[in-house]
Amino acid sequence: MALGYKARKRWSLVVLLVALPAWIVAAVTLTDWLRARYEGLPMLVELVVFVLLGVVWVLPLKRLFLGVGQPDPDEGPDRR
Repeated sequence: MALGYKARKRWSLVVLLVALPAWIVAAVTLTDWLRARYEGLPMLVELVVFVLLGVVWVLPLKRLFLGVGQPDPDEGPDRR
């Protein structure tokens, strides 16, 4: 079931305002856990973890964000 333009726009706001901050907290918690578990964790490893988690969150949501910044395709040219 494909989402309409307005539904995608609303869900993208929910993701950016609720899910993304929760994902950031989870990423920092994971990195802190790794730092506590493996003493002397190199900063490069932390950077790799942050970069991977920073990219992974958007992969399943990529289709949600496509075209959200564009004008509504269902709206006619006279309504813009």
